[in-house]
Amino acid sequence: MATILVVDDDKGMREFLDIMLTREGYDVRCASNAAEALTSCRKRSYDLILTDLKMPRMDGLEFLKAVKEISPESLVILITAYASGETAVRAMKEGAYDYIEKNFNIEEFTSTIRNALESNGRMRDDAKFIRDMENAASFGEMIGKSREMRKVYTLIKKVAETTANVLVLGESGTGKELVAKAIHAHSPRKDKPFIAINCGGIPETLLESELFGYMKGSFTGAYAEKAGLFEIARGGTVFLDEVGELPPVLQVKLLRVVQEKTFLRIGGTESIRVDVRIISATNRNLEEMIRKGEFREDLYYRLNVIPVRIPALRERKEDIAILTRYFIEKYAREFGKGIRNISNYGLELLMDYSFPGNVRELENIIERSVALEQSNIILPENLVISGSHSADQGDGCSNPGPFPDQGINLGAEMARFERDMIERALEKSNGSKTRAAELLQVSFDSLRYRIEKLGM
Repeated sequence: MATILVVDDDKGMREFLDIMLTREGYDVRCASNAAEALTSCRKRSYDLILTDLKMPRMDGLEFLKAVKEISPESLVILITAYASGETAVRAMKEGAYDYIEKNFNIEEFTSTIRNALESNGRMRDDAKFIRDMENAASFGEMIGKSREMRKVYTLIKKVAETTANVLVLGESGTGKELVAKAIHAHSPRKDKPFIAINCGGIPETLLESELFGYMKGSFTGAYAEKAGLFEIARGGTVFLDEVGELPPVLQVKLLRVVQEKTFLRIGGTESIRVDVRIISATNRNLEEMIRKGEFREDLYYRLNVIPVRIPALRERKEDIAILTRYFIEKYAREFGKGIRNISNYGLELLMDYSFPGNVRELENIIERSVALEQSNIILPENLVISGSHSADQGDGCSNPGPFPDQGINLGAEMARFERDMIERALEKSNGSKTRAAELLQVSFDSLRYRIEKLGM
């Protein structure tokens, strides 16, 4: 129940507002002057304060300024017998929500009260969400508390409340489907189906029937009617992953679904109407595809009403430690192992890696490391990073040749490779460790640690 404080030196007006607002279902308190009202505000908080403008000793504007210092979250509406544009502007500058004349229409007045309280509720919810996100390490199934990910979480919440189509952009492995799931889970459609389909993972001949269904006898093997995913998702969300892989003929059919909310089954003659929200995702440059004639421009703008870009893992390195520990716990439980952490040097190796495969690659590395590790902590020798160097380091390392029949000592080989790279970087930088660290794309402290560890 929303709480309202009525402040007016006119007893008749106070009683009228008290009765009217109580009938509307609000918890109403009254004060006969500003001093009494301020005392009440110090004892409890109010969602909304209705105050007369003209009052003895302290008028409504002075009261407004004072109450905003005590209870900044309370909305204030000024009521006056004589409206003045200048006074209204001043009231808004001091933080008033609205300004109403005393000869108000009751229906309009109660509507203003409802709108004010709904607005205040949304603002408080958003403020709480932002506070929670500042301390959160996850949102839905996404992990990370970097500034970049907090921006994504906030945008997802705003997007989820709308019905607009969303295009999720990001490199492979960044977690685009997790974003789509989070949008669905925080939307009014959360109790309806969430259907995901990879447009690049299904042959073109099967994709149309998967999306739109088919009628009995429409082709060889169509022994019965089949509903497509758009029908199954009625009222919910369809997630089209790798939408850039859609062939031209299906782009046309999808455009019709987006524009008209209707489609035809294969072999069908009757339009089927569906209410679905479409979330698409791609790691391809759709604008470049449009220029090449590979993707319809009209479809692009229909799908890309609200773009959500997911940062690459190398753009949010502070999340690597959180993600690493999350995946360690996940796979330690799955494999029945007592591993709880990763060595400091092992974490340094991960922090220095560029992760071209993003979060998916990190998860794969940790899964493999947990499977290989025999102790209760992941050691560097069991941390198999692809190529043992960043993807953008090019051909700085030579081809190691065929794998020997007798096997190798992986730890020794990694140490040898690391020593060789550090020596070459120091030689290139004429002995400058600062410059060598830059060449190796690691921090100075990390380089110094490695040099000490290798006894160089």
